[in-house]
Amino acid sequence: MALVEKQLDPLFLARSYLRRRKFDSCVEICSKMLEKNPYDQCAWFMKAKALTEQVYVDEVEADTDGIAEMLMDDNSIAQVARPGTSFKKPGTAGQGTSTSQGIRPMSQSGRPVSGFVRPGTQSGRPGTMEQAIKTPRTAHTARPVTSASGRFVRLGTASMLSEPDGPFINPSQLNLAKYADRPGLNKVLFDYLFYHENDIKNSLELAALATQSSKYEDWWWKQQLGKCYYRLGLYRDAEKQFQSALKQQPTVDNYLYLAKVFVKLDQPLAALDLFEKGMEVFPGEVSLIIGSARVHEGLGDLDSSVKFYKKVFQYDASSVEAIACIGTHNFYSDMPEIALRSFRRLLQMGVCNTELYNNIGLCCFYAQQYDMSLTCFERAINLANKENVADVWYNIGHIAVGIGDSNLAYQAFQMALISDNNHAEAYNNLAVLEMRKGKVEQARAYFLSAITINQELYEAHYNLAILSEGQGDLNTSFKEVRKSLEAFAEHVDSKNLLAQLRQYFTLL
Repeated sequence: MALVEKQLDPLFLARSYLRRRKFDSCVEICSKMLEKNPYDQCAWFMKAKALTEQVYVDEVEADTDGIAEMLMDDNSIAQVARPGTSFKKPGTAGQGTSTSQGIRPMSQSGRPVSGFVRPGTQSGRPGTMEQAIKTPRTAHTARPVTSASGRFVRLGTASMLSEPDGPFINPSQLNLAKYADRPGLNKVLFDYLFYHENDIKNSLELAALATQSSKYEDWWWKQQLGKCYYRLGLYRDAEKQFQSALKQQPTVDNYLYLAKVFVKLDQPLAALDLFEKGMEVFPGEVSLIIGSARVHEGLGDLDSSVKFYKKVFQYDASSVEAIACIGTHNFYSDMPEIALRSFRRLLQMGVCNTELYNNIGLCCFYAQQYDMSLTCFERAINLANKENVADVWYNIGHIAVGIGDSNLAYQAFQMALISDNNHAEAYNNLAVLEMRKGKVEQARAYFLSAITINQELYEAHYNLAILSEGQGDLNTSFKEVRKSLEAFAEHVDSKNLLAQLRQYFTLL
């Protein structure tokens, strides 16, 4: 095979490597060609294309907000939004029981737990800097992302390490006006500057010059202008460019990019309207249907979200996201047997990770298949890493409580805290076990730790209120039960305790 490749034309061989996504081999051949002839445009084109593909990230999905973007965002339309019109108040749109915190748990930012980890599902819009720092930002680490722009800078600099002689293209020495008039080279140069070098300034300048060169008739350049403005945080300018590109050429990408801007501006209803229009133009486009389902899920309207996820199955029966989200919805709707079918389907599709075995184990337990449940949790622990092993131990402790084994539950919750010292639910459950043993002060300390980590955990507030009420500290009990109702206004036990405390205060 190597002998045959040596006999082939280097340009043809480089093109073959690029098509087969063997980018390192393509870059090596193109570099040798450019050493012989630095003005070889074909070799330059393919090398730039290969280097771009090595670090390419889909802009539609890559969107993780950092602390600076979350707390210093001045693009919100209204500080006090109407219910069901803002991501700041998740859970106000849906009227079904599936959105209740008593049935479906909430993340640390106060939004329902999603069945599929996506950029943004781990976070909401924190109200304070302290809450923003404590809230995990990604699926792989509990460390908060300090800034989204910093992530892209690291991406660009890391990609240059593969060049021993420095960067392939020096943006500061480019005559962008000259390249803007070359239709065959300007687009690959833009992709290289935008994705590989992360040079948004020169990318924006090149896109503006190319747009002028095309007499504002090329929708592709308008889309790239919108991507540059979005990366720079100029969302209104990005909205104008995406809308102009959409009028000129309706494409799925333009709909997704514009909807992404609306989500960033906290305009979920505008994003839903846009997805509806997109589905009329592109019926059966799965990405638009999933986008609409995500917005409904972000608003807390889980019933509508599930309808769209079920619609996905008409066009893509192997959508992992749709299967996982519907399985999670069925589980929290008290249908573990049906949820088990969804998760088993994922297992048959080749998905094999800790979270899937953990979910299957929970479904088996609530479906009274106890032997399968323990086997699945053993597999989950074997596959677990430092980021998700705490959740597995927490669920094992939860099952131990269900079967009445307090010693196993205590050990499991302790293991969860050893793996993740910021696991608020484990602190809360451990405190309940300490209360049963009569260790009141230890239980109080655990409750306070859970509250400090997660202000949205209404169970910890309520349990601390019960503990304080039992010790005669009615003032602390009153404060905590009110906080519990702030986190979950429909909690019946908190309402009853609050009414009881008010009756006590009235008698005093």
